[in-house]
Amino acid sequence: MTIQEMQGQVDGWISQFEEGYFPPNVMILRLAEELGELAREVNHEYGPKRKKATEPDGSLAMEIGDMLFVLVSLANSLGLDLEAIFGQVMVKYETRDANRWTRKNPGSEDV
Repeated sequence: MTIQEMQGQVDGWISQFEEGYFPPNVMILRLAEELGELAREVNHEYGPKRKKATEPDGSLAMEIGDMLFVLVSLANSLGLDLEAIFGQVMVKYETRDANRWTRKNPGSEDV
């Protein structure tokens, strides 16, 4: 699935409802909520705070998916093309951080 297809699918889902997109400030609050849920799952999986036996299993993948859905919704509501934005961001990182990190030696990649 391309980013444009993802944006279209989210728009198709949201456009079927009279309420439409939430205002940007509400989506930022939803994004913060989803980030908290993702942080909780990461903490349970990799951090010192494990889940109680009575707590249901969560899913890192689903929490990341929830964040992606909200980000796509926010971009759609603002009329932003995420594919173009991602291209611009990658150029920024590839330029700014070209020599910032230690590169792997050729042939040393994990197989």
